[in-house]
Amino acid sequence: MTTPSLAHILATTPILQAPMAGATNVDTVIAAQQAGALGALGAGMMSPAQIHQAISDIKARTDAPFCVNLMVLSDDATSQYSQAMPTWLSELYQSLDVVPSLDDKPAHSFGEQFQVLLDNPVSIASFTFGIISTGQMAALKAVGTLVIGTANHPDEVLAWSALGADAVIIQGAEAGGHRGGWLCESDMPLVLAELFSQTKQCLTQENIDTPIIVAGGIADRAQVVRYLSAGAAAVVVGTAFLSTVESCISPIWKQRLLAGGETQLTRLYSGKLARGLVTEYMQQFAHLDGLERHDQLPVYPTLNAMTKSLRAHGTKTANSELMSLWAGANVGACRDETMAALVGRLVM
Repeated sequence: MTTPSLAHILATTPILQAPMAGATNVDTVIAAQQAGALGALGAGMMSPAQIHQAISDIKARTDAPFCVNLMVLSDDATSQYSQAMPTWLSELYQSLDVVPSLDDKPAHSFGEQFQVLLDNPVSIASFTFGIISTGQMAALKAVGTLVIGTANHPDEVLAWSALGADAVIIQGAEAGGHRGGWLCESDMPLVLAELFSQTKQCLTQENIDTPIIVAGGIADRAQVVRYLSAGAAAVVVGTAFLSTVESCISPIWKQRLLAGGETQLTRLYSGKLARGLVTEYMQQFAHLDGLERHDQLPVYPTLNAMTKSLRAHGTKTANSELMSLWAGANVGACRDETMAALVGRLVM
């Protein structure tokens, strides 16, 4: 597979559609491409077979470069539950008269998901929740895939740069959904402006020229211009894509986004910090939440698997107070518009 350079790809558009797991599919990737953005598939919660099929379907519909994102998780984390379901969650299910359904394993094997990227190569692969090995990086390069890491801290940027990443996405505290980094997870998250400033200073000191892509609350043209003018290679937009006509999320989630509201970081849905609209579930168990993980909260992906039935029940009964309504801090900027209209107002 022959892949254009990242600079060539980004020269066609400065807008990357965030690869939001569970909120992107083949159609949304194609729609984003047609709207003038770089489309991305959040494949972290998909089985290897589903990932392979999705990649093949996208390739059948476009020759344009696109990205596939995976979550870097250990075999131990994905093959066995870290602990039994906590009492507070069991009692919540009982109060709702819901019998939770648990899969045999809390998540799909990252190693098996990664193998799909070698068997059915894509132009760009991006990673969150951790960093891949030197061997995995070499394997991706051998099949012509560009690699983008995710960071919430300058130290993570340095780690990806040392590994040879083609670019690193720095994700500010404003970003919706899960935090993509893996170091300093309990530290106070840096807002994008501060993270960008610290990262630039760090790379200058180390004489590193790895391209930096910014993410976190990007919702208007002024922000795009600001970061591109300051040296960012591109910007990632997530929440604003979720409220578009082509978005594949549930209608009730989309309605809540368009209504706006307060967002906050929480561990209560998955065990890993993620930003979403505040729900009654988050308020009810706020005493278990926080930057530091409470000992009654299982780690990711165990808790994510344990709350799957809760979130599904919320969707089925149209009770958004039980759902994980991932959203960035600038959710108030969401509009009911097409992806083409969104991209157009961000770049024109």
